Amino acid sequence: MSALTVFSSSAPEKVLYQTQSAADIADKLQQLGIRFEQWQANQPIDASTDSASILAAYSDDIDRLKQQGGYVTVDVISLSSDHPDKAALRQKFLAEHTHSEDEVRFFVRGEGLFCLHLGEHIYQVLCQQNDLISVPANTPHWFDMGSEPNFTAIRLFNNPEGWVANFTGSDIASRFPLLA
Repeated sequence: MSALTVFSSSAPEKVLYQTQSAADIADKLQQLGIRFEQWQANQPIDASTDSASILAAYSDDIDRLKQQGGYVTVDVISLSSDHPDKAALRQKFLAEHTHSEDEVRFFVRGEGLFCLHLGEHIYQVLCQQNDLISVPANTPHWFDMGSEPNFTAIRLFNNPEGWVANFTGSDIASRFPLLA
């Protein structure tokens, strides 16, 4: 189940707010300029569905976001627990970073934890199947796919080069809970 947990950036042991209501997550994040939506496929999807069929299944929502946000590149990424570089990939995303463009992810299956560093708070958003999150450009954040990743996600980019991170050098991510 999707979840939002809010911490003080100086007190990772104390939960300030928590909800599993998608409507409450969307409302709370919208107040911060972060998009959170839930989509439904227009055709059946399973673990063996190819990228083109996945994109077709969500084409109406993808086209709407492309028009609203000026996204020029859309792709599908999958990562499984048997990936030989899963530990290195996890570490790369766990370091706090920003992007010069929005980071938009839609979870077709599986889950991931987006941790947003906004002012004096950390907002942890557990995204699961059918969840979309759009982290605005220049927002300090990190992402955890867990020690045994198993997800498929649609990514939308303004930059045709794709994912480009600007690492902050902060160790704040190491102080907050992660996925197992």
